[in-house]
Amino acid sequence: MPRDLLLLGESIVTMDASRRIVRDGAVVVRDGVIVEIGKADELRPRHPDAEVLGSASAVVHPGLVDAHLHLTVDRLLRSAIPDELAPGDSIFAWAVPAHGEVTADDDEISALLGLLDAQRNGITTILEAGTVAHPGSVAAAMATMGMRGFIGTWGWDAEGVPFGGSVNEVLDRQRDVLARWPGGPGSLVRGAVTMVGHDLVSDELLAAAVALADERSTICTFHISPHDRDAASYLDRVGSRPLVHFERIGALGPHVVLGHAVHCVEEELAAALRTRTAIASCPLAYLRLGQGFAPANRHTEFFLDGGRLALGTDSENAGDSLDLLRVAGTFAGLAKDVAGDPTRFGAHDALELVTIRGAEVLGLADRIGSIEIGKRADLVVHRTDHPSWQPMSPDPVLPLVWSAQGTTVHDVIIDGRVVVRGGHSTLTDETELYARATEAGHQLARRAGLPTGSRWPVV
Repeated sequence: MPRDLLLLGESIVTMDASRRIVRDGAVVVRDGVIVEIGKADELRPRHPDAEVLGSASAVVHPGLVDAHLHLTVDRLLRSAIPDELAPGDSIFAWAVPAHGEVTADDDEISALLGLLDAQRNGITTILEAGTVAHPGSVAAAMATMGMRGFIGTWGWDAEGVPFGGSVNEVLDRQRDVLARWPGGPGSLVRGAVTMVGHDLVSDELLAAAVALADERSTICTFHISPHDRDAASYLDRVGSRPLVHFERIGALGPHVVLGHAVHCVEEELAAALRTRTAIASCPLAYLRLGQGFAPANRHTEFFLDGGRLALGTDSENAGDSLDLLRVAGTFAGLAKDVAGDPTRFGAHDALELVTIRGAEVLGLADRIGSIEIGKRADLVVHRTDHPSWQPMSPDPVLPLVWSAQGTTVHDVIIDGRVVVRGGHSTLTDETELYARATEAGHQLARRAGLPTGSRWPVV
């Protein structure tokens, strides 16, 4: 019989309804479930045989929820993709050629490496925002790494676009994913409906995809308006802006997660609010790609108006970092700076977005997102013997979001299983994985005809 886990912390940041922080606290986990929360000096004597994680100086918080993450292909080219590309080049000059040459093994190696990076930054749940070719390989990697999350396969029916298909062909691929990963008790991986979005999906396909997700009680996610070109395309084609059009055709709703939705005007966000449609915002990606997030950003107002908002890291042709706490700090800083008002949004709001609010967006708030008795044990332990934590703050949320971020993650538990211990994976040989990923990336770049090298001379 597996031993109980006993997590100790100078602070247990629960993210429960009262946002309690338990000082000198402990959490007891049994069979993957949180069964007790309280003071360490009371719980520790009652569980003498439990495996102990954390310490009297640690900080413990719920596992982080990444609501928009791509695990395939781009990660193998992470160190090669330039960061001064013209708009669209990260997709058409890099991602499309790479996806055209990717193998099932490439996708699995890429996903394993991405999940390792995510877990070592405290991410325990993901919405994989669209695998083009080999969702089975990504799902296999998720199972290997003990990751919680949603998997899907991209679909679009535009002409002249690689990997496209008819409406029926695309929907059949979506149904296959939902059948292979139906979720249910004891399952960490679940199928989702994942359209590429933009203006590459017909009204018929998009409305049918959203309806399919609703019918199967799962999520539908697609990309829209990370830049202003989507709005221009929809205005030209249908005479209205994207989200206004989506509401008209029944393609919004509480089970829909819009990736990005950056360049949306007030009437579009009003449609999302009316329909309880969620947005996954990826600020580091927009900043790296220069997509005008700061001047266009209405995500803060959307959230403060009661909108369902979560944060994501995106992929290596965009965000280039899976430190979700860094993403949270970036979002909070932009929210303050754009408004010229440091009081309207802060670290505490940002931590909500990557824990309990993110869980709610993915329909999982009854299971994860906070440290409460009866919830599944997705937990993160930070060591605080690090300059970014010292001297210890009376409010641990501030260093979590502004200074320590993912660099001090020490232990990670998903569904009661220790997947990171002492800052390293318990489930994969990291050194071997790095070697496999390096070789796979070199071979992929060669097959796809992608340039490699440094902008500056190497001697």
